[in-house]
Amino acid sequence: MSDAGDRLKKARQVTRRLARLAVWPMAFVRYTADKWEAYAASRRMVKSAERLRLLEQAVRELKEAWAKQAGDATAEANALMEAAQHEPGTPGHADKGGASGVASAPGAGGAWSSALLPGLPLLPTPTLGERERAILHRVRERTRQLNRNNVTRTEAYRAIYFRTPELHWALLAHMVSRNGGWNMSDLQGEMLPRLLGLEQREATFLMLERANALIFHDAYPQLLLYEEGKRLGRDLSGLLPALGVSSFMVPVWKQFGRKQDPVPLTVALIVNEQHYIEKRVVRNPMFRQSVLDTMFFGLQSLLQLNQVVFPYGVDFPIGERSAPIVFGRERNIGTGEGLRLAGLILEDFDSLRERIEFGKRLYALLFGIPAIRKGVHRFAKAVRHTASRADYAPELFAPVRQRHPQRPYRPRLDGLRLRPGAEPLYSPNLGDAWSDREVGAAEPGDWFAGETGNVRHVERYFRTLPLPAAFEITNEYGFALGKLELAAIAAEGMP
Repeated sequence: MSDAGDRLKKARQVTRRLARLAVWPMAFVRYTADKWEAYAASRRMVKSAERLRLLEQAVRELKEAWAKQAGDATAEANALMEAAQHEPGTPGHADKGGASGVASAPGAGGAWSSALLPGLPLLPTPTLGERERAILHRVRERTRQLNRNNVTRTEAYRAIYFRTPELHWALLAHMVSRNGGWNMSDLQGEMLPRLLGLEQREATFLMLERANALIFHDAYPQLLLYEEGKRLGRDLSGLLPALGVSSFMVPVWKQFGRKQDPVPLTVALIVNEQHYIEKRVVRNPMFRQSVLDTMFFGLQSLLQLNQVVFPYGVDFPIGERSAPIVFGRERNIGTGEGLRLAGLILEDFDSLRERIEFGKRLYALLFGIPAIRKGVHRFAKAVRHTASRADYAPELFAPVRQRHPQRPYRPRLDGLRLRPGAEPLYSPNLGDAWSDREVGAAEPGDWFAGETGNVRHVERYFRTLPLPAAFEITNEYGFALGKLELAAIAAEGMP
């Protein structure tokens, strides 16, 4: 190549670099303006908020029930220990045959005792009538059938909410589970395979799948048991221990059966489910090593991959409450103008308290802001969950590739719009991304025991339900997508 050609090539490279640098100040100005617009939109919607309240009397009643329960469990444990000193075959007692005894199991001369699972007063099977055993069998079998994958779980939450809308938690779980499915499919979508190897993506999927499945395994039977009791006109909360549900939840469901106040029940379920996965998933050494302590997971906050989004409306400007909320084909596909998202970003997944407070803020947002509640209701009714992000943004995502993946990746996004001629980002349905996996049985034990099994540990979560200061994140979502796109470009070394 001639010297003139070299100079021309270098000049073009410098021009491209200068052009990229020139974009950053404008991008920063636009991002700042978008943040202010989102904050202003949030403030406008807050003016019509129906704030959720934890009534002092209801909380006091629960605290007394938990304290009494803890006292009863301690007294029972002491009685069992004292009785054990006089039982043949137990340590400290000389058996006629000199053999040491073992705890009896059901069908072996004894009933399950709370000594096996501290703090969990399991119901002895022989005391159950035929009708109660039939109810438990139906609940367990239905839960097993629907705990197949993220799509079946998410649909189960949706269906039971619209059958029993007093169960606020079911709608919250439906929307959070949708986000879990979108995150699972992202691992096989357009961007993340360019950033992560298959082994890392597989490990992340298995962690998300186990958390999703364990929460469903614990919570869905509670919802079904309530629905069955409502149908029969009976309080079936006494059967909860036979399903392995934490003793923490029994007084809550008893209170809900009497008062039908969804707020303490929803908060309690948030507290319960996050405690349920704390040791089983978040502190699990395998997931710590393969996912949670890796550099990728540490980058989630930087890339804002840990957003939970609620699609709440399209085809109307932010804050314009009088305009219709429409989902489906009526959207102006390809422009991104109709998409409206509310949501929050979880900053510290590692923190149990942060996850619980995050869930509470999502609940306050979902049921406290009329525009969000109505929009999410319409979205949940109109759009079946597939785990593809095309469910809520078909103008940006497609569940089927139009052509082979570009190598290297070329920019396609301009905020929440596709660049002229750009194809949508690939976001597969769950079944195309991952096969069904058998999730192992949950580790036994009741979290509401020991250090976490006291009123002082849980009462702090039952004080307030604050609304977040800013939750309209449509533009923030576009910015996060843009950062992810830049990361994919950098990973492939595009000049």
